[in-house]
Amino acid sequence: MKQFILNRILSGILVIFGVSIFSFLLIHFIPGDPVRIMLGINATPEQVERLTHHLGLDKPLLVQYGQYIANLFQGDFGTSLKTGRPVLTEILDRFPETVKLAVFGLLIAVVIGISLGILAARFKDTIIDKLCTVFATLGVSIPSFWLAILLVMVFSVKLAWFPIANGTNFRDLILPACTLGVVASTMIMRLTRNGMVEVLSNDYIRTARAKGLEDRLILFRHALRNVLIPVVTVIGLQLAGLLGGAVIIEQVFNWPGLGTLALGAIMSRDFPLIQGTVLFMGVVYVTINILVDILYSVIDPRVEMGVKEAS
Repeated sequence: MKQFILNRILSGILVIFGVSIFSFLLIHFIPGDPVRIMLGINATPEQVERLTHHLGLDKPLLVQYGQYIANLFQGDFGTSLKTGRPVLTEILDRFPETVKLAVFGLLIAVVIGISLGILAARFKDTIIDKLCTVFATLGVSIPSFWLAILLVMVFSVKLAWFPIANGTNFRDLILPACTLGVVASTMIMRLTRNGMVEVLSNDYIRTARAKGLEDRLILFRHALRNVLIPVVTVIGLQLAGLLGGAVIIEQVFNWPGLGTLALGAIMSRDFPLIQGTVLFMGVVYVTINILVDILYSVIDPRVEMGVKEAS
């Protein structure tokens, strides 16, 4: 187990190293002079020279990257050009709201996805299965921003059940979380349904039924556990994706999360904040994937054994 975890951590560190290079080079990918882009066309040569020196862009590229990494190890992600506050402070102020939205949306997705997946597999090739399949197809096909606008029009404008935007309490959270949850649930539902159909056709399931075990025990104790690994994979990726910033959903509902922060940084050409947000979310994404890999080995030790045999 220790070797398995160590391998995952080492591979994650390599990925984070790659993300750090990408985030560092973001400012160098921009055509033209990034400093003039940040300051605008009316900037004086003195202002350009001052900001260039402040950002360290007057030094060789390798020296810049070395200083960038050294600052990161000290927790210094730079300073926002728009607010003058440390980038890490800006990110950490918004991150709890993104976590709140992502976790609540994921809970909705898991409940809907696994429940409908089990239901569809239990009543395979019936009208219930077909309805669940239609739901999954619609969830994949409908753009998330369109669903968000539809929910706002129905539940906020027409019925006035929920506020439209500008809040962070529970009632403000329901509509954006439901939007994310419904969209994310479709993949979980399809994966659960297909896995359950395959498992329910196995000999040991028929033996359990022949012994007179209740359907509930067969579905949840014997069948569901054997399809959890791919489902856990999707859930982990969904959580990482949601934490990465559901930018469009946050914008529709004016939710003050990382997605809104990143988009605002792009609009204001705040490149230190863009760099910091990209790197921070890269670290979060990699960390979640490592935790999911470790969870695999807890659910099914054969995953760890497979890694040992391959090595």
